[in-house]
Amino acid sequence: MELRHLRYFVVLAEELHFGRAARRLAISQPPLSVAIRQLEESVGAQLFERNSKAVRLTAAGQTLQASARTLLRDAEEAATEARQVAQGSAGRLRIGFVGAMLYRGLPQALTRFQAAHPAVRVSLVELNSGEQMTELLQDRMDVGFVHTGRVPAELQARLLVSEPFVACLPAVHRLARKRAVALADLRGEPFVLFSRSASPDYHARILAICAEAGFWPEVRQEVRHWLAVVSMVSQGLGVALVPDAMRHSALKGAVFRPLEEATPPSEAYGVWPAGSPNVLVPRLLDAVVRSLGPRAATA
Repeated sequence: MELRHLRYFVVLAEELHFGRAARRLAISQPPLSVAIRQLEESVGAQLFERNSKAVRLTAAGQTLQASARTLLRDAEEAATEARQVAQGSAGRLRIGFVGAMLYRGLPQALTRFQAAHPAVRVSLVELNSGEQMTELLQDRMDVGFVHTGRVPAELQARLLVSEPFVACLPAVHRLARKRAVALADLRGEPFVLFSRSASPDYHARILAICAEAGFWPEVRQEVRHWLAVVSMVSQGLGVALVPDAMRHSALKGAVFRPLEEATPPSEAYGVWPAGSPNVLVPRLLDAVVRSLGPRAATA
């Protein structure tokens, strides 16, 4: 049974005349007769009573008519949905993100993206970089926003943000009034540090920055989210080095000061399965870059 046969059948069932049905279908009458005969053979029942004066549906034909219309409608809807997904006007986008992306234009990018793609179902989940890699590799996520460009061969990465680290200090700290902070001034201070298990790259990078300045930080607290780092600093539990974007967290009790020294940057990447046919992924990444404006990475 072919969809073409069902389409011919439905038109003939409506017209009850081979000539008129053939004209509606823009075919000649013999191919229509052949198609109906093939459909009856496939179904195993006579669908029409024919004579020289009239064409009538049999009981079997009446039963098939309603089902055939439903099947044709479902097939058309499925084809339309597949076409829209291929064009990027519909479908779904499963997104993972690290918390710092909330201060790097991701909410604004999503607002812009959803306005341009109202039929796309977007879902979001906050995960650390390693967790996102696992989700992407297991096809449970379409795109992630992570803190590392070191990704498995099965994934692609695009650098989105490259920004400096800044000192995050309690508002009452002795260094809070300075316009810029030297790394050496943080020697001996209790540090709040991003957990190694949550982001090995960030953990190692901050330790390396301090080591380059000639000291090893006295780590008193380790947490899994940048907002938690800033929150602990705001409550006077230590100092921290954080990405510049975190100054937009606006937590009362924490201040942010640039560092006097140049340091390796804080980076954020868009990551997705290599060779993914999902046209929505590059569109979302472009929206993020537009939201970042001059803060977007140039390479």
